[in-house]
Amino acid sequence: MVSLTPNSLRMMEKSMSFLWAKQAAILDNISNAETPYYKQKNILFEESFQEALQAADRKREGSGTQPAMRKAIESVSWRVEEPEEAVRMDDNGVNTTEQMVELMRNAYQMQYVYQSISSELNALRTAING
Repeated sequence: MVSLTPNSLRMMEKSMSFLWAKQAAILDNISNAETPYYKQKNILFEESFQEALQAADRKREGSGTQPAMRKAIESVSWRVEEPEEAVRMDDNGVNTTEQMVELMRNAYQMQYVYQSISSELNALRTAING
C-alpha cells in the first residue's frame, strides 16, 4: 500500500510523539524531586532517529526510491534511560533546575513542531482546493 502522507509529516508525527513522552518524563521527574531513591528519567530519540535517516538516505541514493526513508521513519521510536547518578544524599537523581530548563526547551520544540505541522497541512489544503 502506498501512503499519500509525505515523509515530512511522518517525521513531524514521530517528533511530536517523542516530545509528548519527553514532556511526561520531565513532569514525572519534577513531581518526584523529593522522593528518596527516585531515578531521573531521560527520553532519548534524536540520535537514533538521525542515524536511521542517514542510513536510509545512503540506501536511497543507491536505488533512487523513497520506501527506505519511510521505513526508517516508521521503525524508530524513543526509549527511556535512567542514569544511575544521584544528585542528593537520599539518592534522588533529579536536578529540579535542570528539569525546569528542559521543560521550557521542550515546550518551545513542541510549539515549533505544531507550527510546522500546521504549515504542512495548510500547503496540502491549498494544493487540494486550488
